[in-house]
Amino acid sequence: MVAEKPSLAASLASILSNGKSSSRRGLNGSCSVHEWTGTFQSMPVRLKMTSVCGHVMSLDFISKYNNWDKVDPTELFSCPTEKKEAMPKLKMPYFLSQEARGCDYLVLWLDCDKEGENICYEVMNSVQSSMNGNVFSDSVTYRAKFSAITDKDIKAAFNNLGRPNENEARSVDARQELDLRIGCAFTRFQTKFFQGRYGNLDASLISYGPCQTPTLGFCVQRHDEIQTFKPEPYWVLQVTVKTNDGRDVCLDWQRVRCFDKEIASVFLQFIRDVKQAKVTNVSCKEKVKTRPIALNTVELMRVASSGLGMGPHHAMQIAERLYTQGYISYPRTETTSYPENFDLTGALAMQQNSPEWGSEVRTILSEGIARPKKGHDAGDHPPITPMKLATRNELDGDAWKLYDYITRHFIGSLAKDCRYLSTTATMELASETFTSTGKTLIDPGYTSIMHWQAFGKNEIVPTFIEGEMVSVHDVKLSEHQTCPPDYLSEAELITLMEQHGIGTDASIPVHINNICQRNYVTVSGSRRLIPTTLGIVLVHGYQKIDPELVLPTMRSALEEQLNLIALGRANFTAVLRHTVEIFKLKFQYFVKNIEGMDQLFEVSFSPLSASGKAHSRCGKCRRYMKYIQAKPARLHCSHCDETYSLPQNGNVRLYKELKCPLDDFELLSWSMGSKGKSFPFCPYCYNHPPFRDMKKGSGCNTCTHPTCAHSLNSNGISSCIECDGGVLVLDPSSAPKWKLGCNKCDVIIHLFEDSQKITVQDDVCDCGAQIVTVEYRPEKSKLPKEATEMTGCVFCAEAFSKLVEKHKAVFRPKSNRGGRSGRGRGRGKPRQPKDKMAQLAAYFV
Repeated sequence: MVAEKPSLAASLASILSNGKSSSRRGLNGSCSVHEWTGTFQSMPVRLKMTSVCGHVMSLDFISKYNNWDKVDPTELFSCPTEKKEAMPKLKMPYFLSQEARGCDYLVLWLDCDKEGENICYEVMNSVQSSMNGNVFSDSVTYRAKFSAITDKDIKAAFNNLGRPNENEARSVDARQELDLRIGCAFTRFQTKFFQGRYGNLDASLISYGPCQTPTLGFCVQRHDEIQTFKPEPYWVLQVTVKTNDGRDVCLDWQRVRCFDKEIASVFLQFIRDVKQAKVTNVSCKEKVKTRPIALNTVELMRVASSGLGMGPHHAMQIAERLYTQGYISYPRTETTSYPENFDLTGALAMQQNSPEWGSEVRTILSEGIARPKKGHDAGDHPPITPMKLATRNELDGDAWKLYDYITRHFIGSLAKDCRYLSTTATMELASETFTSTGKTLIDPGYTSIMHWQAFGKNEIVPTFIEGEMVSVHDVKLSEHQTCPPDYLSEAELITLMEQHGIGTDASIPVHINNICQRNYVTVSGSRRLIPTTLGIVLVHGYQKIDPELVLPTMRSALEEQLNLIALGRANFTAVLRHTVEIFKLKFQYFVKNIEGMDQLFEVSFSPLSASGKAHSRCGKCRRYMKYIQAKPARLHCSHCDETYSLPQNGNVRLYKELKCPLDDFELLSWSMGSKGKSFPFCPYCYNHPPFRDMKKGSGCNTCTHPTCAHSLNSNGISSCIECDGGVLVLDPSSAPKWKLGCNKCDVIIHLFEDSQKITVQDDVCDCGAQIVTVEYRPEKSKLPKEATEMTGCVFCAEAFSKLVEKHKAVFRPKSNRGGRSGRGRGRGKPRQPKDKMAQLAAYFV
């Protein structure tokens, strides 16, 4: 049996085994395996429960199409794709196949949505060679459908197993392939085009997404409405009367407002000298404020943003955690209507002992629950419902706030409607009509539990009597201006996305999160989305070239087709082929007319030649190149019109004005700080590797130059024990806080702080590491007997042991020998460092 997350597997195993399962850690280190003896289909069996960690596989292009420099983005619409392990380090397919050995049946406990169905088939493909039977047979593989992690729901699901839904899984495959092909083609082209021309874009990736871009389009559309808004003055007649008990009451003008000052002044003249107003009518009407319908995902995200101050992505992460802990039902649902057989009374009764809302719950139970209002039944999961009682002490800040809202909403949906009396007094002043309205609460109903929707306590109810005359206290004409709309809030954006069919309840928060991370919008303190210059220019550019690229209509139509695939009413291959062909033509048109978007970029951003500050010399023209710090960091030579990528997320500085012996470019040093990785590099070699065994984006610590003092051959110490193929290399630019860093993984070793010089010798220690010579100034020596120079193995020499901050992956020596003859064997059998001559093979072949 396979669940979607390790925590869920543990909960399911505990419920199904009645707490009698044994557990062990899986071979991938992330998933546990729970076993117990029980029954399945009335047979005694040995049951085994484990999990995946989300998707087992992900879709990608075959490796040769992942080279941005060599592949024309147009090819991405037709090139081959392949399924790759989503998280290679977890070795999930191998783990599942090993655990499935000898098993006769497979029960899939993945999340009950389309993504869950897709993962079902990923699991089935992983275990098909290990199972005793055919996993694609209905007699071998079963699907559990459940909406809450409770004993009742889980055991009911286990006793009523179904089959995986291949159509829904295929609809996810279609969406993945379309998003990959369309998104990557547009993203690669526009990223390379604009980053090669402008220096202050402040974005490492200029991405396009079939859902992401229309989402951004909504935000920019509101921005444009604000920018083009022209305020208009208007005037309002404000009249204040005094009641018989001495209270001042402000009246509402029946005409509301007037946009012509002269006409408004005429109305003012009519009533200016009137001393009394006549009450012509007093009406009282009982009204109802209806309780909410049951809660679905979209409404939860809206309230989390507007009322709880949480972004939708963060809110859904918390909701998922509450679900796996058994506090709420499945949080991804479009349904707002409870099924007829749902035990509403039982779910409500669990909350009656709460110190927060227990008394209100007991009242509802004693008076009888009100049947929830009829909502929409999407046929997926029941509405989001609290499944067990929680207290403030059990849940942390945001988790409690979300649980508190979900529970109050559920209780409110079962309470009575709020009833109140609306009283309106109508008055005549000369020829003008004014009103005063107030509300009197009859029954608070659901607002006693959802208190933020309750009436204000300072509500003034008019106490006028029909036919009476009341004194006019003040009459004036006030001037106002129309106001532009505010920027879209996250809640408003979620509503627009839902209305236009952009994304699903699961993907909506991801798309909003993406446009924030891409620096297309920023989120204000009141959680409003303000487009950046980059976001605005992109949308205006799409509108100029092909408005459909940013309008929601294309994606909405596609979502309809994907839903038809899920229902088995559309052909997977036909939908895929048709959609890819449409977007391929749009892409070709976009590329042909990119100058239209470039004109907008030209106005808003600085060209590379005018960006950055002088930094290091170009090896071709010997002029200074400019260092552009805005994302992505890069160097630009305006004379050669060349741009060179740099390592990201660190500091880049000139390295002693030394030059690369191959191309005459000045060397640079990249560092993530004294405790982080660092290495020297040549800007030209970093972008154009000189040797076949050197990858693009590599520094001097992987360069196999035979004589350069900064190369791997001069500074390599030993093989890295934590990764396969990595070498621990001395960083000569890190002095005086010297460090070794693996040129493949993140292993770092700090050593010989404040030493003047470290030299890697040709001699090799018995442990396989190169011997080093360390030199200190006399006043800073940390060597025994204040020696200024010593030679030995970094890992074996006793004299060096206190001067090396060993990483957990570095073996400790057993030998006590040190000094110049300080060689010894480390524990275990470390891999030998790469043979220097083998590393030079590229030179001699």
